[in-house]
Amino acid sequence: MTVHEPDPVAPPHAPSQGSPPPETRAAGAGGPHPGAPQTGGQTGGPTVVRTDAGAQDGLVKCIRCGATEIAYDIAKATLRCGFCRYEWVSAVTLADLGLDGDIGSLKGVVLGSGSTDIVPSSDEVLTFRCTGCGADVVVDTAHGTQARCHWCRSVLSVNQQIPNGAVPDVLLPFRLPQADAVERVREFVGKRQFYAHPRFRAEFVPENVVGVYMPYLVVDLNAKARLEGQGEHLVRRYTVTIKDANGQERSETRYDADLYDVVREFDLHVDDLTIESSADRRDHGAGARTNNVINTILPFDVENAVRYDSGYLSGFTAERRDTDVDGVREPAFAQAKEIARFRARDMVEFYDRGVRWDHERLTVVGQRWVAAYLPVWLYSYNEVRRNGSSRLHYVAVNGRTGETMGSVPVNHRRLLAVSVVVEAVAAVAALLLVVIGL
Repeated sequence: MTVHEPDPVAPPHAPSQGSPPPETRAAGAGGPHPGAPQTGGQTGGPTVVRTDAGAQDGLVKCIRCGATEIAYDIAKATLRCGFCRYEWVSAVTLADLGLDGDIGSLKGVVLGSGSTDIVPSSDEVLTFRCTGCGADVVVDTAHGTQARCHWCRSVLSVNQQIPNGAVPDVLLPFRLPQADAVERVREFVGKRQFYAHPRFRAEFVPENVVGVYMPYLVVDLNAKARLEGQGEHLVRRYTVTIKDANGQERSETRYDADLYDVVREFDLHVDDLTIESSADRRDHGAGARTNNVINTILPFDVENAVRYDSGYLSGFTAERRDTDVDGVREPAFAQAKEIARFRARDMVEFYDRGVRWDHERLTVVGQRWVAAYLPVWLYSYNEVRRNGSSRLHYVAVNGRTGETMGSVPVNHRRLLAVSVVVEAVAAVAALLLVVIGL
């Protein structure tokens, strides 16, 4: 990391009582990663890492008894056979897939095969020959990746990736049980009961919470950040006595500061930046629903994700990815710039009067994208208004950490009444102060 500290620009009259931070101090706050790439860019297309190698469609059987009744046990965090009760854990992680290596050595664009571009003409309805009885079974991947054979009742699954966004690279299993999610939803709504609409209070059933695997694109970035601006260092603080327009004397505190040109340049390694890959959920301006709450329950411990296995979806629903990497690259880079600004705060402590960044540049040397299903407990309520319009409210719970956020329909009459009372009390208090002052 290089730090440039030119001479002060237009310094005030008071002499400086300090000096700019030494190079070693700023470098220690965020120096370059050893062996970090020195040049950016890529030649050719992206590198695609196959994450579904060895995966099989059709009957996915218990490795002990061969049954297809496989479900995920949240309490034990294991896959469990519904017939012989055998339990096991998927052992294929991001590191095993080659998608969790050193970010500092990352160059070009690396894609997990589940995050490649969606092909609009891809078939969403697939037909499998059940190896249990020979019947043909249809799986509609627009609504799920599993179907039950109507003859022998065996469960058929889609585990191989198809270019329609239905099968991601990895999946982060639920860790928070449904009962805990119900309690968190109840607690969240309970704190807002006073302002909640009476119809919502009467119809609120927290047990209706459902588990959903939401689609995300997760990116690692190896970048170089450069921030240029001006910072002020306080030199002197003093008090003077002045007269106002009416001749009244009053005290005024004044500050003298040195102004510096400031440049901070450093390597930036962003790990597991999580971006929504459902266009519907990313539409935060939609007035008919409050789906923007999904982003408020981040982060997820993506480092604990495992390779996609349809067995984890049993008992849950999943939403398909419909946005390509190109569609989320710009917001991802924008978030990386925010991270760079935040990191630079520790490098400009000398400027106790603040720093204004006028120019920001982020050069991405390498980027690695992975498509992931992340667990969310979701409660929804459709508010029907008097004018016939409706608004869909959500309360979302992070299926790993329990972080909860949402919205509830508001009782506008009660809210207005409270506002009137508060304003009346404030007016009375102001009047009393005037009377007492007289």
